[in-house]
Amino acid sequence: MVKHVEPDQILVKMPSLRAVKSFVAAAKYQNFTRAAEALCVTQAAISRQIRELEASLGVELFKRAGRAVELTEAGTIFYDAAYLSFVNIAQAAQRIENSGKQKQELTICCSPAFSAFWLSSRLPSFFAANPDIDVNVVTTNNFLQMEPGVHPDVFINKASDPREGYHSIPLFYDLIFPVCSPLYLKQNPEIATLEGLRHTTLLNLSPYGRSQIAEHVDWGVWFNTLGIDIDVGIEGERHLFNANDYNMLIQMALNHQGVSLGWHQLVAPMIEQGWLVRAGDAEARFREKLHYLTYSENKKDNEAFCTFRDWFLKCIAEEPTSVVNAE
Repeated sequence: MVKHVEPDQILVKMPSLRAVKSFVAAAKYQNFTRAAEALCVTQAAISRQIRELEASLGVELFKRAGRAVELTEAGTIFYDAAYLSFVNIAQAAQRIENSGKQKQELTICCSPAFSAFWLSSRLPSFFAANPDIDVNVVTTNNFLQMEPGVHPDVFINKASDPREGYHSIPLFYDLIFPVCSPLYLKQNPEIATLEGLRHTTLLNLSPYGRSQIAEHVDWGVWFNTLGIDIDVGIEGERHLFNANDYNMLIQMALNHQGVSLGWHQLVAPMIEQGWLVRAGDAEARFREKLHYLTYSENKKDNEAFCTFRDWFLKCIAEEPTSVVNAE
């Protein structure tokens, strides 16, 4: 026995898409003739489609004044919804169309800090030299638990070979020192000494939510590396601000709100431009804390990946903490 399907009320009541398309064009250009030119049809066709749409809806969508038209209140409501719907349809169609093309594309996964402070300032040169390669950047602090459907070709983090089928190239180690704004240093010259640092406002990187990034370095670890025992959890003369978002800490430092630890590869460009300065000469080198370029083994002979890898390693080789040249 054939089972009958009940009429779909949404689809049944849906106005003609051709008429809606004509309406959107007319509303966008506020002129039937220009709308007709944009859609490569006649002005009479546009007028007819809009009359049919108005009849279907039972309202006027335009106020007509000679050749110019203006949306009514109902027309504005309908245009907002219709235009966004067409944008979504067009973008979905574009994605589907592009998925079938043989494009050179790479998906790179890294931390938000590395993306914001290192990668973003250098990628323009890569794009300029390689306009035929598209790069997708996925930032996360959860490298071991990627979202379903996300399969990066390249990881840039501190985990060597984080999953099966990937290979890692050592890049550089951590060089960490205090940074602040020039104004903050001028107002607090005592922070040029370790003793002065202990009593200033410290912007501290909290470990919460960062367990999948790497072993953690905060102010307590940094001072301890220099042979100074300081408990960042004890209140005293020093004011302590904790956040697990490194981007936020650096922005606060730029806003003259305290001293943050600076990872050389992330803050060097801001120091070169004078936005940040080092607070004293003290620094801690963590030669065992390496960062890696980890890539999918099925990409090792891929042209786009090889181009990106060579460009990336050349950039990294310029870092003072680079271990690339040792390979």
